[in-house]
Amino acid sequence: MGRNRTLGEEFLVHALSLGLTLFATWLLLSGVYEPFFIGLGVLSCVICVFLAWRMDVVDHESMPVHLTRRYPDYLLWLMKEIVVANLDVTKCILAPRMPIQPQVIRAKATQHNELGQVIYANSITLTPGTFTMDIDGDEFIVHALTDGTAGGVLGGDMDRRVTALEPAA
Repeated sequence: MGRNRTLGEEFLVHALSLGLTLFATWLLLSGVYEPFFIGLGVLSCVICVFLAWRMDVVDHESMPVHLTRRYPDYLLWLMKEIVVANLDVTKCILAPRMPIQPQVIRAKATQHNELGQVIYANSITLTPGTFTMDIDGDEFIVHALTDGTAGGVLGGDMDRRVTALEPAA
């Protein structure tokens, strides 16, 4: 079931994933579906994948296909958290006394690689009311707008979910 891939197979999977992602984006953004222009789109995507290969950036970090199965669930959860945090920040802003308690906190991260840490840092920053200021080893320095947003980061739910995205070692 889970056979090991060779280096060439790994590259091919990442290169095809990059090419298909570029082409799907091109199709969505161009809105032109005539054969000549589709051919030009394919050609430009092939050139981009070739350039990425020559720059040696086609790998598991640039195209993290190993996250494909787990990522949609995480994105749905993150979108829900973003909406909830938006409403919370809006309440703070619209409240007559503007009950904010800005603070800088340190949160431990349990991710095992840099890609996981980047996903975690970006997830914190995407959630309104929090901002990842720095990463120091496995410790994240986060600015939080309120006690509630600080508690959300320190609670560790997002950290656990991002760590669960990582493939088993």
